Amino acid sequence: MAKKDPQLGRRVHLRLEELNLETPFTEEGPQMAAEETIEHAFTQIMKSLGLDLKDEGLAGTPKRVAKMFRNEIFEGMEYHSFPSCTSENNGFDADSMVIVGDISVASTCMHHFQNIEGVAKVAYIPNKKVLGLSKFNRIVRFFSKRPQIQERLTLQIQAALCLILGTEDVAVEIRAIHHCVKARGIEDKNSFTTTRKLGGKFKATEAVRNEFLNSK
Repeated sequence: MAKKDPQLGRRVHLRLEELNLETPFTEEGPQMAAEETIEHAFTQIMKSLGLDLKDEGLAGTPKRVAKMFRNEIFEGMEYHSFPSCTSENNGFDADSMVIVGDISVASTCMHHFQNIEGVAKVAYIPNKKVLGLSKFNRIVRFFSKRPQIQERLTLQIQAALCLILGTEDVAVEIRAIHHCVKARGIEDKNSFTTTRKLGGKFKATEAVRNEFLNSK
């Protein structure tokens, strides 16, 4: 099991609040209800749809959904589960762009609770720290595992990485398909959405920006 860092999670949470980028949590703060509470609520939803929970196929559904919500789909709701981000001092003076691409994004649209599926590309220019490569995937996953809009998700990932890496030279791009567009409403099967947040040299310097935008 991947290591967690609640203290780092707390720092990231406070930074997102400072930037007005935090997910709209209640006054109690980032947390998930107990499985029993979610199970009860989903039972009521199913009953309101006229489903017979005595049926063998449906009887265990509220419990399964509660477990899935609590431990899988929305595990990014609680900062005590924030991934440990092992970094090293940049003693070898690395100063070239580091790009991690094709990071899987699996999130949930906060408007209709439909799937968001796509890929992220993350890049940074090392300053005093370099970060273990798998940590980028874990940070993208953490913020994806909560009800989201793609624009905020992009900004949250970039802000968290700026804090962790100690530099503003961080860029994030997400390209995703939204099932609230694909499976309902307009029912457009092909459209996708691209969002970006460019910081530091990625925003200020054309050559750096183009290197990121044109990278695979």
